[in-house]
Amino acid sequence: MSFYRGGECLVPNGWAALSWWARLRGLLFRSPLASDGSEAMLISPCGSIHTFGMGYAIDAVFVDGAGTVLGVREHVSPWRARIQKGARSVIEFHAGAARRLSIKPGDVIEWR
Repeated sequence: MSFYRGGECLVPNGWAALSWWARLRGLLFRSPLASDGSEAMLISPCGSIHTFGMGYAIDAVFVDGAGTVLGVREHVSPWRARIQKGARSVIEFHAGAARRLSIKPGDVIEWR
């Protein structure tokens, strides 16, 4: 799976957590995502995330059902939770990647 914005490949290496168990586990017990922003994980359906038990910070990009970015939470430290009203899915990145990729509310992100 890859993530696109405006037809341009934003993230070439992504995967999706779609089952209940995969969404619950998320990035727990996994190595950190690539710091260059080339990796991301989609969690769907999902309107909130937590970093309980994680050993590193992440960026969380909340999107609605059409892929429109509703909110960007940067550097969510371990043992924190974040929620976004109206979010249908969350894309998690290595901390700092959302800024490097210039992701902002109103952007439309597609995945395939």
